[in-house]
Amino acid sequence: MVQHTATSVVTIERFIIEQERLHPEATGELSGILYDMGLAAKMIANKVRRAGLADILGATEHSNVQGEIQQKLDIFANDTIVKAMDHGGRLCAMASEEEPGIIPIPDNFRTGKYCLMFDPLDGSSNIDVNVPVGTIFSVMQKITRGRHGELEDLLQPGRRQVAAGYVIYGSSTMLVYTTGQGVHGFTLDPSIGEFLLSHPNIRIPDEGRYLSVNDSYEGLWDEGTKQLMRKYRGLEGGRRPLSVRYVGSLVADFHRNLLGGGIFCYPANRKAPGGKLRLLYEANPLAFICEQAGGAACDGVTRVLDIQPTELHQRVPLYIGSRRDVDLATQTFQHHSELVGA
Repeated sequence: MVQHTATSVVTIERFIIEQERLHPEATGELSGILYDMGLAAKMIANKVRRAGLADILGATEHSNVQGEIQQKLDIFANDTIVKAMDHGGRLCAMASEEEPGIIPIPDNFRTGKYCLMFDPLDGSSNIDVNVPVGTIFSVMQKITRGRHGELEDLLQPGRRQVAAGYVIYGSSTMLVYTTGQGVHGFTLDPSIGEFLLSHPNIRIPDEGRYLSVNDSYEGLWDEGTKQLMRKYRGLEGGRRPLSVRYVGSLVADFHRNLLGGGIFCYPANRKAPGGKLRLLYEANPLAFICEQAGGAACDGVTRVLDIQPTELHQRVPLYIGSRRDVDLATQTFQHHSELVGA
């Protein structure tokens, strides 16, 4: 007689409820935010999957606050998240990479004690060539006293995040999030429309296999950055060389390295001395996830989660991934700085 091994099927809703029970003081508001993000992710995944058939590929005639041409799906994803999140009574404000200022909660809706910051569709320039894209989000608790969120609520260091996550729209759609109690991944089963727990308690290896960096900027890097890349490639310092894997979609590169081990680098360069990636919408949430999975993230000198934001669309250099690989970055830059200053 054949014996069948029973496998527990855990939906994201069931998982969140079970996690909430571990914290009797929880009000359920944060859980509601995660539910709503899951709903928005399903809607965006559906559009991404049908993009080639629905005439929503390509750019519009408008630019976002970063001066970049907005993709049609960028706008759809941005609007979908705003509409999914603004009426639940859990948020006091939102901010998006696609919009210049605070997105207020309409006066006819209740407000809550949390702020949401998000990149609605990271890597959207790759949509036309069918490269995975993603959504990144960060949740902060309100610190001001008024009904609506203020700039001060959004400009908090990343270490104060209460939740962060990303969705990757690839061969399958996955939602990965943390509330400071480890990192968990859920894969969307399109046949039933549910996110199912597929990757519980994700842990990134201490030392990685992959290096994700855009080498085309090498001519613009300073000597410290060039030296670091030589070390990662095993050309200096006696290290085992990392294999170069670079998609050009932050969520896709980060997701691979989170599961397999590695480091994603977007160094400062002469044309972008302050870095390119956005602190609030990209670096902070991914750094929170990475640290909760046992990894690390820095700007080359400072831990990302300790950086004090000064503006909504602040940019930073980013080194994120396996802890030993990130530690090598800080050690290399510190040593190079000491040599330059000597």
